[in-house]
Amino acid sequence: MKVKPKVVVNGIGTIGKRVAHAIKLQDDIDLVAISSKVPNNVIKTVLEPNGFLYGTDLYASDLEAYNEFKKAGMWVNGTLEDLLRNGAVDVIIDCTPEGIGAQNKKNLYEKYGVKVIFQGGEKADVAETTFNSFVNYEEAFDKTYVRVPSCNTTSLIRTLYTLDQKFGVEYVFVALARRANDPHEYKKGPIDAIEYDLHVPSHHSIDVKTVLKHLNIFSLAVKVPTTKMHVHMLDVTLKRNVSYEEIIDAFEKQTRIIFLEGKEYPATSVIIEKFRDYLRPRNDIWEVIVLKDLVHVENNKVRYIQAVHQEAVVIPENIDAIRAITGIEKDKWKSIEKTNKSLGILK
Repeated sequence: MKVKPKVVVNGIGTIGKRVAHAIKLQDDIDLVAISSKVPNNVIKTVLEPNGFLYGTDLYASDLEAYNEFKKAGMWVNGTLEDLLRNGAVDVIIDCTPEGIGAQNKKNLYEKYGVKVIFQGGEKADVAETTFNSFVNYEEAFDKTYVRVPSCNTTSLIRTLYTLDQKFGVEYVFVALARRANDPHEYKKGPIDAIEYDLHVPSHHSIDVKTVLKHLNIFSLAVKVPTTKMHVHMLDVTLKRNVSYEEIIDAFEKQTRIIFLEGKEYPATSVIIEKFRDYLRPRNDIWEVIVLKDLVHVENNKVRYIQAVHQEAVVIPENIDAIRAITGIEKDKWKSIEKTNKSLGILK
């Protein structure tokens, strides 16, 4: 019988709390603790008797945080370093704010030689490889540091990898309409404007190439006043002429990509409502949504629009990354199937 890897999630925010919840749903991975810096309402809620992490051990990210938890009257077992010193952790999922993960690596993780999975807010050089379940699952074997890229990058990789494997991709242009912030971030907006990403290309195409290294891709992005989802508009040049039916079939046969009809779901708010009605936890959408009636094929050109739930889409990849970095499952498709079933992913 395989030994379950012992995992800690450090940083219980938008992504961290979802990763921790997903780990709790796995029968081959053990969530031993969560770690956080601030005794905020999120931590209190998830650990309450009605919370999905009730009974999970809580550690403070450092001594200052430990004192803050004590002042707030919360039970805390010690600091994350105490836990690492005891050798009770195999993997840390670092879901701390952008840039903090790299500091944690330098100041703490390297000291104890623990395996770490970072998130897309960190620069690619924080890890030995940037991970995607479809593309390079095996590259994470025996690695110490792995990075799961951002929601936008993960979603683009899913659909572009599917097209590249089936038909070959010559060139990709993608325009991204990014949500202004996440729903709970009341201090940040949403902005009453459309804000340009002043980087040309935007970082999204550069990040895609950390996984699909050969891909010729260019991206531009704007930020729009919504909290619901991101929307990507892609113009893909393939290496041969294709039919509409071939493109639809390729996406239909790929997991973690689902179709909705644009005429039935003409806005991201309507998509969110659909998954609320599915009674998904936090209306999480782990799948990439491709609008089927907005797929356009002309010779070797494919244009399509996809919608991305920024809060949830990377969660399956984090779970697969745990199996890969610890080596408890060598077959990527078995891991993908197991993760999909545990979360209730549609296909």
